[in-house]
Amino acid sequence: MQEVYRIFLFVLINFFELSVNALLAFMENAPAPVVAIAFLICWIGCWLPVVTILGILLDWQPTKFLQPEQKMPLLVSLYLLAPPIVWGVSWLVNRSLLDYGFVGNLSIVNSLALGFCLGVLSLAIVFSGEFGLGWCSFQNTNIKLLLPILLPIFLIALLVGGIEELVFRGFLLTELAQDYPVWLAAIISSLIFALLHLVWEQRETIPQLPGLWLMGMVLVLARFADRGNLGLAWGLHAGWVWAIATIDTAELITYTGKVSDWFTGKNKKPLAGLSGIICLLGTGVIIWFLCKYF
Repeated sequence: MQEVYRIFLFVLINFFELSVNALLAFMENAPAPVVAIAFLICWIGCWLPVVTILGILLDWQPTKFLQPEQKMPLLVSLYLLAPPIVWGVSWLVNRSLLDYGFVGNLSIVNSLALGFCLGVLSLAIVFSGEFGLGWCSFQNTNIKLLLPILLPIFLIALLVGGIEELVFRGFLLTELAQDYPVWLAAIISSLIFALLHLVWEQRETIPQLPGLWLMGMVLVLARFADRGNLGLAWGLHAGWVWAIATIDTAELITYTGKVSDWFTGKNKKPLAGLSGIICLLGTGVIIWFLCKYF
């Protein structure tokens, strides 16, 4: 009987080894869309059990709008799953995180800081213009709300910006560029980036889709400006998230209604308006010049 068990274990181990080798050989030579779809299926598949448990604990009903206290745990759980899955798929396709633009040296910190400052400054210029035109007003009384929220929102912005850049401008862009021209890979990865935002809030996200796609394209440009590294794109993304989330949370700005919200942003979302588009285009022009000197 022991001999039978030994033979069975031997066959099982060999079958597992052959299966892993076959999977590695397939994934290493798989078309880019297959690799991208495999990653997305693994990411969502691993998240579903987590979101089911969190949904029960948070009393979340998918047919109703997410409240901020419900959205944050769901978002964090989804994003924390991404890095190990990216690493796993990168192992299958025989690539490293360096290939995706994630470098572990001081240069990424410098690029991150530069991108963050540029992101915050670009929004500051846009909102200053809106103040000057009388499109919005500043709520001085809410400044006292800033101190407790600045650091938590900063940490969340770093998490969101870092993981979204690793996934979309790192993993997806790099993999798609294996089979397609870089410009087409940029368009596709930015489109996926925009569409996946529909997971959270469809009504508010739909008007933002063109702006989200353009944001993705600007962040692709930022990666090229940073010699293929993600530091500049990560900082830029985090700066935008931090500035917008801080303004919204502290309710620092009130729109006057002097112009259509297609100028200031539908549903108070800058990416859904002309001002947000101008902000992105202006930032893109600056990054284009940075490509020559960075």
